[in-house]
Amino acid sequence: MKITGVETIRYRRGITVHAGAIDWLWVRLHTDNGLTGLGETYPCAGPESAAVLECFAPRLLGRDAREIDRLWADLFLAVSYHGWAGAEMRALSAIDLALWDLAGKSLNAPVYQLLGGACRESIPIYNTCYDHVDFLTEPVRLARELAASGIHAMKIWPFDAIALANRGHSISAEELRVGLEPLRLIRQELGDAVEVAMEFHGFWDLPCAVKIARALEPLEPLWLEEMLPQDNLAAYRELSQATRLPLTISERLMTRWGFREVLDNKAARYIMPDLSWCGGLSEARKIAVMAETSYLPVAPHNCGGPVLHFASAHFAAWAPNLYLMETVRRHYLDEYRGLLSADLTPVGGRLPLPPGPGWGVELAADIAARPQVSVQCVGRRGPGN
Repeated sequence: MKITGVETIRYRRGITVHAGAIDWLWVRLHTDNGLTGLGETYPCAGPESAAVLECFAPRLLGRDAREIDRLWADLFLAVSYHGWAGAEMRALSAIDLALWDLAGKSLNAPVYQLLGGACRESIPIYNTCYDHVDFLTEPVRLARELAASGIHAMKIWPFDAIALANRGHSISAEELRVGLEPLRLIRQELGDAVEVAMEFHGFWDLPCAVKIARALEPLEPLWLEEMLPQDNLAAYRELSQATRLPLTISERLMTRWGFREVLDNKAARYIMPDLSWCGGLSEARKIAVMAETSYLPVAPHNCGGPVLHFASAHFAAWAPNLYLMETVRRHYLDEYRGLLSADLTPVGGRLPLPPGPGWGVELAADIAARPQVSVQCVGRRGPGN
């Protein structure tokens, strides 16, 4: 199964997140037997597409798509000498996902079966609250709606605006009270019926992070995610020693080497790779195994596009040490609709196992004709494509 073409499909303004509007990049690998593999990354489709087409495509054409680990090592070697933790790694992640999709299709099996089979009948999830209901102004309503649908865990980031105003270097007593308020209200009304994870997007310095963490302790959030930037993992170790609350570290770490230090220094209690950033499924499964040796669970980051949603579900179906998989209600009910050949939505508060073969999904047939989409290809599309 030789790779004959490498195609990028750029979808402008896929979704809006805390950092603003982002692009999605889909990568489609074409083969000489007519099969295609689909991968995805985000948020900067321009440089990611350039890395796919200019750096990686010449090294993929003519290669056997079934040699996933060999191809990953060759592509990583091609970029590692000049630093790789940016567009190159996101591009490599998308390619790796496409290779796994091809592998599943070639064997007529879902990807999770190739990893060793499903470890569960359905997938436990939490909701990240990019939502039509604002967690800052209506946190209780949002928590009640989620609980009514069977989802009993959610993630919010009420301290972000305070951090951005102060560059993360100071927080007053009043600002602290404001940041605590959504969680306090949820606890007051719902008790512990809904778990609430706290996200910080890496905006704080260490003294402020310690102060916030200690103030949150009586409210028992599920975890504290990315309180600090991820460039100094020794500081995370200090933070973990200053609070009894568990830390989560997280999607901006890339490859098994990026996660090695945080596992070694025991700063985090939940490990959160993003399959479209960390190096693809190939690296995510190695990170999960490394975490398992430290008796730590994984909670895959899944706040990108619809292909990542399916790929993350395959990973979550397999991972023996899965805790929860991230989902976004607004995304799967609204913004993903019509982009793929199928949807993957919760049933009774859990995701069903995703279908196959491969990811079990393709881009919508008319995707290339849509005005916000641009397509480029190196090589040729295979038979039937």
